[in-house]
Amino acid sequence: MIVIGDSALKKIYMADVCMKILYGTTNNAKLKAMRKALEFLDINIIGLNDIEGEIPKVNECGKTPLENAEIKAKAYYKAFKIPVFSCDSGLYFDELKDEEQPGIFVRRVNGRELSDDEMIYYYSSLARRYGGKITGQYRNAIYFVLDESHCYSSMDKSIATEPFILSAVPHPKRVDGFPLDSLSIDIASGQYYYNLDLKDVSTSVDDGVRAFFKEVLSKK
Repeated sequence: MIVIGDSALKKIYMADVCMKILYGTTNNAKLKAMRKALEFLDINIIGLNDIEGEIPKVNECGKTPLENAEIKAKAYYKAFKIPVFSCDSGLYFDELKDEEQPGIFVRRVNGRELSDDEMIYYYSSLARRYGGKITGQYRNAIYFVLDESHCYSSMDKSIATEPFILSAVPHPKRVDGFPLDSLSIDIASGQYYYNLDLKDVSTSVDDGVRAFFKEVLSKK
């Protein structure tokens, strides 16, 4: 059970004032998705691109998604002194051995950051090696810094995506910042997520993310 002290709440809330929270990302696609997931909560989510001043370079040296999320959130809170949360993910496939898993290095291969197009090529080739498809899941983490004394985190199963199929054949649709969505197929329907009007690979995460923030902010 998460409990927030009255003194901390007074710092971030005034009557009928929407709380501003920094999401520690420059990825506009991720910012848009998070705003949609949390649109019914009384919060105003801004991204790093909305911040004036120099954005600190963060060395994501953690060994797990939660460690990386914590490193980023604390660095951005130190720089900007407003409530901030960061997220991180690891990608894991049923067919791969432990040493072959992308894990937290979803975009970084052999020490190099891949572009969206390079990621589509790399992962479609990986699926092709296993007969044209592999089964994956994103395990996600959130770390939220309210102030110096109040930090909250989760890597609960409720914020992991549902398992999905990663195909060797890309869908023609592309969304900047989410390249692997072009390869992702819903297991239940056998359809690309981009062919489903009300569902995408991250839809199953939204309820867990909302529950996390509702609990953290429940003492408003």
